[in-house]
Amino acid sequence: MTEAAAPAPFSLDLGEDLVEIRDWVHGFARDVVRPAAAEWDEREETPWPILEEAARIGLYSLDFFANQSFEPSGVAIPVVYEELFWGDPGIGLALTGTTLAAVAVSANGTQEQLFEWVPQMFGTPDDVRLGAFCSSEPDAGSDVGAIRTRAVYDGATDEWVLNGTKTWATNGGIADVHVVVASVDPELGSRGQASFVVPPRTRGLSQGQKFSKHGIRASHTAEVVLDDVRVPGRCLLGGREKLDERLARAREGRSSGGQAAMKTFEASRPAVGAMAVGCARASFEYARDYAREREQFGRPIGDNQAVAFTLADMATRIDAARLLVWRAAWMARQGRDFAQAEGSMSKLFASETATWVTQNAIRVLGGNGYTRDYPVERWHRDATIFTIFEGASEIQRLIIGRSVTGLPVR
Repeated sequence: MTEAAAPAPFSLDLGEDLVEIRDWVHGFARDVVRPAAAEWDEREETPWPILEEAARIGLYSLDFFANQSFEPSGVAIPVVYEELFWGDPGIGLALTGTTLAAVAVSANGTQEQLFEWVPQMFGTPDDVRLGAFCSSEPDAGSDVGAIRTRAVYDGATDEWVLNGTKTWATNGGIADVHVVVASVDPELGSRGQASFVVPPRTRGLSQGQKFSKHGIRASHTAEVVLDDVRVPGRCLLGGREKLDERLARAREGRSSGGQAAMKTFEASRPAVGAMAVGCARASFEYARDYAREREQFGRPIGDNQAVAFTLADMATRIDAARLLVWRAAWMARQGRDFAQAEGSMSKLFASETATWVTQNAIRVLGGNGYTRDYPVERWHRDATIFTIFEGASEIQRLIIGRSVTGLPVR
């Protein structure tokens, strides 16, 4: 008998390559992103100079996105996102918003579509471009089954005709490539939906209302209006044959193999959790350093048990959130199913950790924390979005509850 191979040693240490990438991204966040954060928050504009600098050094690029996405452990993207959002969540989302559209193509499209469209979402250092994922609608946010944007096939021209209005789209209207979720068979609800690429400069696509937001104000968020938008048949992600097979299964009452928008959200939830961890960590570190230096009654306020206990809870929750994010990212990279909704767990806990930590950072700073002279006020405004976008906390709890009970969706 041959002896069984010894199991690989378990370790949570990052490899040398990941440590080098983490430190490189942290340096960019520290030296370029954070000093500009307050300005772009006030301006409520896309920080093009920072995007261009990120592209120049290779941080905003298809190669960097692809290399980190296929890193063997799966934790590269969470590590990178944590550092960027430690720098500033608004600018961080401006730098990473394109990746959601890229993930939509990766999750739903063919290899040929991946190679054709994703490079056009990033461009080059001399020609920076953007991608936008368009799923939510004015009457269909968390309820993706209520999407009313229609896609109708025109066999005479081999084109799909899209009509509808999308909302809350990161980079919506200013992106070069839009990925749009639309209904091709309304009677099937969410099972009758598909994703389409809208190429650059396609007629009929326009920006609607641009939103003035509570937080993440350096990230562009707007409506996208589709008025008889015609796209070639090859812009249907996954292809016509795959769509027809999926619709046939759905009409027969069999599993349709997943819904277009949800596939994208499932793949992105650990990344969103990492964003929240970065924001929470920034607030904790600032509050911790403030508690060391700020004196009241002749001693640092960190000597007070109430402050020390608050900081202890902050640090504990952040570490727990990071571990949940890393586990989900590792599982996704290994091709393991989220049998207990581990992706939703990571997003839920990390996002609620961010709101709790940033709120308590303001309390540690007292009156100073409530002013715009200190960044914790901005981080608290930014953190709120993590419990809302890409699946609100209530939706995550619903998904987790169904997973752990095993009860059917009603």
